[in-house]
Amino acid sequence: MEQLIPVVNKLQDVFGAIGQESIDLPQITVVGSQSAGKSSVLENIVGRDFLPRGIGIVTRRPLVLQLYSISPDEISPEELAKGEEWGEFLHLPGQKFYDFNQIRDEIVRETDRVTGRNKGISNESINLKIFSPHVLNLTLVDLPGITKVPTGDQPEDVEEQIRTMCLEFISNPNAIILAVTAANQDLANSDGLKLARSVDPDGDRTIGVLTKVDIMDHGTDCTDILENRVIPLRRGYVAMINRSQRDIAENLTIRKGLAKEQAYFQSHPKYNRILSKCGTHNLARTLNTMLMHHIRDCLPEIKSRISKMLLNVQNNLEALGDSLDDQGFHTKGVVLLKILSQFASNFTNKVDGKSSNELQAEMTELYGGARISYIFNEIFGKRLKALDPFDGLEDDDIRTAIANANGTRPALFVPEIAFDLLVRRQIARLEQPGLQCLDMVVEEMQRMIMQSESIEVNRFPELRDRMMEVTMTLLKNCLTPASKMISNLIQIELAYINTSHPDFIGGKAAAVATQQARAKAVAAASANETGTSAAAAPPLPDTPGSTKNGGAGGNFHGLFRPGQQPPAAAAAALSMPQTPPPVSQRRDYDNSGVRLQQVPDKMRCNNQPTDRERTETEIIKTLIRSYFDVVKKNFMDLVPKTVMRFLVITFKENLQNELVAALYGEQTMKELMRETEEIASKRKAFREMRDLLHRANEIVNEVRDFQPSTL
Repeated sequence: MEQLIPVVNKLQDVFGAIGQESIDLPQITVVGSQSAGKSSVLENIVGRDFLPRGIGIVTRRPLVLQLYSISPDEISPEELAKGEEWGEFLHLPGQKFYDFNQIRDEIVRETDRVTGRNKGISNESINLKIFSPHVLNLTLVDLPGITKVPTGDQPEDVEEQIRTMCLEFISNPNAIILAVTAANQDLANSDGLKLARSVDPDGDRTIGVLTKVDIMDHGTDCTDILENRVIPLRRGYVAMINRSQRDIAENLTIRKGLAKEQAYFQSHPKYNRILSKCGTHNLARTLNTMLMHHIRDCLPEIKSRISKMLLNVQNNLEALGDSLDDQGFHTKGVVLLKILSQFASNFTNKVDGKSSNELQAEMTELYGGARISYIFNEIFGKRLKALDPFDGLEDDDIRTAIANANGTRPALFVPEIAFDLLVRRQIARLEQPGLQCLDMVVEEMQRMIMQSESIEVNRFPELRDRMMEVTMTLLKNCLTPASKMISNLIQIELAYINTSHPDFIGGKAAAVATQQARAKAVAAASANETGTSAAAAPPLPDTPGSTKNGGAGGNFHGLFRPGQQPPAAAAAALSMPQTPPPVSQRRDYDNSGVRLQQVPDKMRCNNQPTDRERTETEIIKTLIRSYFDVVKKNFMDLVPKTVMRFLVITFKENLQNELVAALYGEQTMKELMRETEEIASKRKAFREMRDLLHRANEIVNEVRDFQPSTL
């Protein structure tokens, strides 16, 4: 593992440069039968003696061991005096263990606290962190060994519980499985291999580990297994010799134990021919290879990320440019004109839908001028199309208007003044949505103005503030005539009601349409009452439709034939209420005679309408609907044109000239083109970042070409 430490440390420099978390190295998990030597394998990998030992099942809870590589420079002098390596338990936050014997004792205490002292097991893990300059950032998992027969406080299904516990950890696709089997047992009965195959059938992340090779029966060996001739594994097998219980009792260090292991294999007549498959150092070599492959799989993404960041940093440096504090008027003027021109050009491109730097936004949402088009068509246009010409206008309002227009004597024809009054009222309601459309476009233009700022303008805060001030003033100046023009569109329509418009239905056609609709309604009602569809509609009283005087010209003469009954006297009387005479002039009436009710202060046509009133109302509604649709169509067409001509185009055409006229001058140049200290600091930071990213690229290339020693 020592070979990988400098490589991974170099990678940490890369991650520090690009501001990302460190690479997630695979988790190493050991599985196997009880007393197969799993804990010893882990200790040999870590290089420290800290796990509990004993007879029978010792590991009774999963131990998740997280190794953290630290630099000695990161350790304070006070901590360094205690030791450069220490451990921390998750269940004891803030407490550091510098003595690894104390770590072993705490593991035993915490295990007994949950499982008891009588061989009980639990799937509740113990989490231990080891900080050391001699390790890699790895996660190691020591799991309970699979046992067949429950003992002590173990449940009857102890084997199934341990298998489930092991599967939970080795199912992680980012886990390297060490399937540990004692060499003096039949490999076909290996619980570790069986578990590994259930989650890794291709053997891509499984390494077979044979322990206790030195205590096999005399005359036997495991060379057939190591040469992959018994149960083949893609990653093969590695033979190991663990420290015996006697070695541990005599405090034989792991380093001396590894030397003893190497001497055994080198002196053995069978194993000395296949030394590449024997010893802890060869297991470490295999793990090195797997870890390097994992790291290399991550390198393309890291390199791509570095390249993107390098390009972004370079663009920021170009935008910041060089300091202008010591430059003359001409140089500052060139930079100022470039900024103003770029700002105006960016805004124009956004309105016209030309390419921009925000390509990702253009693919996921509407952008720039397309948002203005959306307002015109999807918000303003659809709302006006759905607008009811009779919103806020009831039939009683129409009857009252007709009655007021008739005056004291009922008219023979539908009064034209009632139509004129009512249609003007409805047309006036169009002004508000037109002005709302204008306000929405102004908000979108403000959004585009903010998006049009280049990175370079941020160098000069005073210039940016003045640019925004001039720009918003121009936008406000363009808003006033646009708003006035929209109001004038309504005033133009109200100034002259053109009943001769070719799309207007006219009085005669309205009367005919009303008569036909009434006839169909009466016929349908009669058919429902008599049960036959052939029932004829009775003649309509007061039916309009004279062909001599009425017509499409908009006059209402002849809509009712002479001789028809006038509207009810009560309806005519509603038009102009009389001012009551003074009380002193009122007569005294006999209380025994017939007396009339008092005249109300406010009168409306609330009584049940007559057939003639219904007909008059329908004719007026038909005329209003027809003329309102004509005006609405014109308004829907003219409002977007007005907004574009008076607001958008005028603003776009005058933006650059206004900015230059207001900001380009020798008196104000020095103040406008002054940088802040923050900009100078950013320029320095970007240059340092650029150098660091170049170094990161070199490190990635070094790691890509790294080859672990075959030893």
